[in-house]
Amino acid sequence: MIFTNANILDADFRLRKADIEIEDGKIVRLADKLSYEERDLVIDCTGYTIVPGFIDIHVHGGAGADTCDADEQGLREMAKFLLTKGVTSFCPTTMTVSNEEISRSLAAVRACMADTEGARIVGVNMEGPFISHAKKGAQGDEFIQAPDFDVFKSFYDECGGIIKLVDIAPECDVRGDFIEKASKLCTVSVAHTATDYDGAKAAFEKGATHATHLYNAMSGLTHRAPGVVGAVFDTENVCGELICDGIHIHPAVVRTTFKQMPGRVCVISDAMRLSGMEEGEGMLGVNLVTVKDGKATLPDGTIAGSVTNLHDELKNLVSWGIPFEDAVRAMTLTPAKEIDMEDEIGSLAVGKRADLVVLDENLEIVAVYH
Repeated sequence: MIFTNANILDADFRLRKADIEIEDGKIVRLADKLSYEERDLVIDCTGYTIVPGFIDIHVHGGAGADTCDADEQGLREMAKFLLTKGVTSFCPTTMTVSNEEISRSLAAVRACMADTEGARIVGVNMEGPFISHAKKGAQGDEFIQAPDFDVFKSFYDECGGIIKLVDIAPECDVRGDFIEKASKLCTVSVAHTATDYDGAKAAFEKGATHATHLYNAMSGLTHRAPGVVGAVFDTENVCGELICDGIHIHPAVVRTTFKQMPGRVCVISDAMRLSGMEEGEGMLGVNLVTVKDGKATLPDGTIAGSVTNLHDELKNLVSWGIPFEDAVRAMTLTPAKEIDMEDEIGSLAVGKRADLVVLDENLEIVAVYH
């Protein structure tokens, strides 16, 4: 299959006119103009833009399903829904629930990783249970536990090593060895933490390289107390997630963050089960969540995840003044790097998986290939 006359975002995230040939699920040729034979299937993409498939590395649910349901069919429905939003790869994300529920969730995800219908599951993101009570957000308070590498390693081994990210509140790591050990197995993210600038910097020095939903459930940036946010700004190898639904973070802060951290912003959805459904009530972990006017909240008003998706966030970002190229990179190549899969997905390059999203001039999705 050959796509011709398209505007593409190339491997350097520069817009240019080019043709792409895919074969057996891989990009095999990419050039300004490709030769082809009459028998070849050729798709004229004049007027359209082709970008890499989106990668959501922090998404709890959608289409009525949640990762912690530990339901294989639910995960498959979630994958089908995400594909309609341009997401071709994703990491189902667990919550702070019981160890038994986490184990069942990991087993269900592993059982679906070979599926070919819908967005592809490329690993798991463990958002709990190693977090702070003080910054629990919508997480289940009764199941929070101190970071324990032995507990994490048992999860990791039990599921066959499919965990790509694990969250930690560094101030709760009493033994002080979690980050060094876990970072040898997957990406360690600072999250749901009451630590300050110095505590976050110490965590980054130990090997944490990621910050979960930057600004949310952590100490913010002020002129005398730079907090976790300041530490992320100040550490060049740390990537920060952003939920760009216009609810979690003000657009002006989003613009500032992209300018402050070029190439280090990872756009996520943090979506819960009601994403893609009518507004109403649904469970997120152990908590009942109400969605009204696009905002998901607990009964006490605490924001609880989102009902957005990466495609809607792309349109938001561009409308807020973020360059199109930077916005797409933040939901393709950057998340691919964060889960150590940039050699396989995340950009349009020969040899990579042929995950493509075709957009029209209004950034609406015309087609998704995966």
